[in-house]
Amino acid sequence: MSIKHWPSAERPREKLIEKGAAALSDAELLAIFLRTGSHGMSAVELARRVLHQFGGLRALLSATREEFCQGFGLGDAKYTQLQAVLEMSKRHLQEQLVREQVFSSADAVRHYLSSQLRHSQREVFAALFLDSQHRLIRYKELFYGTIDAAAVYPREVVKAALADNAATLIIAHNHPSGIAEPSQADIQITERIRKALDLMDIRLLDHFIVGDGVPLSLAERGLM
Repeated sequence: MSIKHWPSAERPREKLIEKGAAALSDAELLAIFLRTGSHGMSAVELARRVLHQFGGLRALLSATREEFCQGFGLGDAKYTQLQAVLEMSKRHLQEQLVREQVFSSADAVRHYLSSQLRHSQREVFAALFLDSQHRLIRYKELFYGTIDAAAVYPREVVKAALADNAATLIIAHNHPSGIAEPSQADIQITERIRKALDLMDIRLLDHFIVGDGVPLSLAERGLM
């Protein structure tokens, strides 16, 4: 049955308008993005099939162009639309951080770092460079690794902070496995970076680890 024949309370678009986007399932959100179904399937049924094929929304959003276009009912047009949506989301969150004092808006920081790092298939180490009022100067990805680890050099973090005249910074990296629990190596590199920055009178505010859920804060865990 076509979605237009469903009860209005069950149609994804009407449900979003009435209850907000958070009330929709992954399949319903994807159905709105897809707009139409295929081969006798409604958009919701197609979305469910696509999510099953990729193993979930996270894998779909992080798929390469080649992987994405192999999905049932997908192609270059949908891929470019999705990349545009993801980039708009990143820029919207960055504008929020530019306007606000970053460290006083932990949720905004978490959302922004998630948008930047969650869908990467390799480990990425990045930093938010901030001024003395904790306002964003810029976000920069500094090191890249395999799916397991990235080689991180404290002196390069210090050089980048000095180049931007940063007074404080927040560092972050992702765990492509999706598990955000800190390793002993994460704790050790955080301490090495903190000590290196202290020599230049630059304060390290936090280190976030991005996985599938809410990004984990080492400062909140008392690990730095």
